[in-house]
Amino acid sequence: MAGSWASGARSGSRGRRGLAAEINVTPLVDVMLVLLIVFMITAPLLTTGVEVSLPKASADNLQAPKKQPLSVSLAASGQIYIQDTEVGPEELVSTLSAIAGEGYEQRIYLRADEGVNYGNVMEVMTRMQRAGYSNIALVTDPKVNR
Repeated sequence: MAGSWASGARSGSRGRRGLAAEINVTPLVDVMLVLLIVFMITAPLLTTGVEVSLPKASADNLQAPKKQPLSVSLAASGQIYIQDTEVGPEELVSTLSAIAGEGYEQRIYLRADEGVNYGNVMEVMTRMQRAGYSNIALVTDPKVNR
């Protein structure tokens, strides 16, 4: 009797399909290709958007930061920008203090147009120091011939 039960169980299971243990990766590949295209298009747009004509200098380049650095730009017309947002000179200290929180040790970049008066550059640097930043780097374009 036990033998007939076992053979009956085997013959009954032949008609059923077993569970498929494989993953259909086609939709996953489609999604990844779309994300790749989106990131390829948006990555060049993530650079600092304020256009300034940087002065030329023959200094060595700093190592690129691991994350998006905080930068303050001073345009030829005298406007001050934090990243892409325009701020007034009197708002600069409070805005930078709010952004910094406890992160005063990080490097902050000052991008000033070459046509800006040196006194205005120093005034912005002083305001950045008053906001708590002591590691200020001036950004320049490298000279073509050294």
